[in-house]
Amino acid sequence: MIILPAIDLKGGQCVRLKQGDFDTAHQVAASAVETALAFQTAGARWIHMVDLDGARNAVRCNGDTVKAVAGTVAAKVELGGGVRSMADLETSFDLGIFRAVIGSAAVSDPDFLRAAVDRYGERIAVGVDTLDGVVKTAGWEQSSGLDYLAFAERLEESGVKTIIFTDIATDGMLSGPSFGRLAELQRHYVGSIIASGGVTTLDDIKRLRDMGLYGAIIGKAYYAGTIDLAQAIEEAGEQQC
Repeated sequence: MIILPAIDLKGGQCVRLKQGDFDTAHQVAASAVETALAFQTAGARWIHMVDLDGARNAVRCNGDTVKAVAGTVAAKVELGGGVRSMADLETSFDLGIFRAVIGSAAVSDPDFLRAAVDRYGERIAVGVDTLDGVVKTAGWEQSSGLDYLAFAERLEESGVKTIIFTDIATDGMLSGPSFGRLAELQRHYVGSIIASGGVTTLDDIKRLRDMGLYGAIIGKAYYAGTIDLAQAIEEAGEQQC
């Protein structure tokens, strides 16, 4: 299982939120590049980055920071937040990232999603962000009304090979992932699933690994010191590239 330590960007700063609430944003690191280098030193082969400004209002103002990270580390970078068109995808890949995460547009523009998958294949992932099993969009501030399992099935039909599942209720809460919803998702989607939100301890990593998940994102737990990234990577096993 791959471990993807996370860097969330807002106004060029490395921040964390609680349950996606932008009013809870607080800076957690001085430098995205130095943080990414620390991730790499701990053994990370992947880094998960989110442009929160892009996710919320499609104003993408963190490109220079993303480019600096992708150009410095050997680890592969995946980036989400505000990817709503082929032009956005091209701009994102020009920053040097390996995989782009489509969120709201996967709900609102399925034709764009299919075109993206046709062109970029496995370099496209979709964020399935849910609250009480319902998919949320626009930086988690709007409800789509879609059941997350039905949405995952639709993504599979569209050729999406990787999804990032976040239970918003657990995000940033250091309370453990939503294991039940993840297990249900595995019964409805046969592609690669990355767990996000609430990953807090080494026991969480072991349980997700034993479930057979493709990956797990570590965010607040790293910055809060509740998990040792190097140990988490060791427990997760081989880090696929």
